[in-house]
Amino acid sequence: MGFRVKTPATRSIELTQVVEWNEGEARRVEDYLAGEEPLEMRAGRQRLGVTLRTPGNDAELVAGFLFTEGIISKGQEILAMEALGDGAARGAAKNNVVHVKLKSSKRLSTLGGRRFSAGSACGVCGKESIAQVRRRGIRAPDANSRFDAEMLCRLPAKLRDTQAIFGRTGGLHAAALFRADGELLVLHEDIGRHNAVDKVVGWALLQGKLPLAGHALLVSGRGGFEIVQKALAAGIPLVASVSAPSSLAVRLARELGLTLVGFLRGRRFIVYSGEQRLGIGAAV
Repeated sequence: MGFRVKTPATRSIELTQVVEWNEGEARRVEDYLAGEEPLEMRAGRQRLGVTLRTPGNDAELVAGFLFTEGIISKGQEILAMEALGDGAARGAAKNNVVHVKLKSSKRLSTLGGRRFSAGSACGVCGKESIAQVRRRGIRAPDANSRFDAEMLCRLPAKLRDTQAIFGRTGGLHAAALFRADGELLVLHEDIGRHNAVDKVVGWALLQGKLPLAGHALLVSGRGGFEIVQKALAAGIPLVASVSAPSSLAVRLARELGLTLVGFLRGRRFIVYSGEQRLGIGAAV
């Protein structure tokens, strides 16, 4: 597949003037903000949707979005992609559009008049929740993958140490993919938690690594339904978050046998589904 992707983004961070109030004293200082710009996804003349994202890794974001939303089923269906959003220039309209050429328009035709529209926090709107996941034929992740509880406790520190943009802005979500031995494979940040996951899945798709049996996904925010659905599409058997999952995420994880961990902080976590992969049992 062919791609036009420019150099790494400088648009991920903006520098601005602010007034800081501290202990009764006000002063003007410079502060960093996490970048947020719209990204339009197009296949030929067809507009697939728009999402608000942090510029950078746009090709991976779009590839992951196309896969996790069921528009493509494998990386080979992407014949070409033009993603100029990693360029340094700010404000150029072409930097906020990704053009993709797909092998078949069959799945695109099934979209009909439906369009995906996503904010930076809410995920793709208008989904029919678990029923749609069933219709797409998403399978349960690998049942034989096993993870060590002690290894799991070490992952949040690795995530924090690698969050370069968050360290300067404090305003981004992160998604990180780990092997079962705790080795970090890839981490991406974005203003939207679902976008960060799509960037990780898109990376794996373009690298030919799907399905991701034997891997764990750690997200910095809560473990919502969109996160679980995207992880299941990628064949990830374990999803962990430092915050709480939603009730719909727990229902989906239990129905399809995904290991879902929340409140992963220090040496404590809560298992909402699939504790067998961690080899732990609890007294009643």
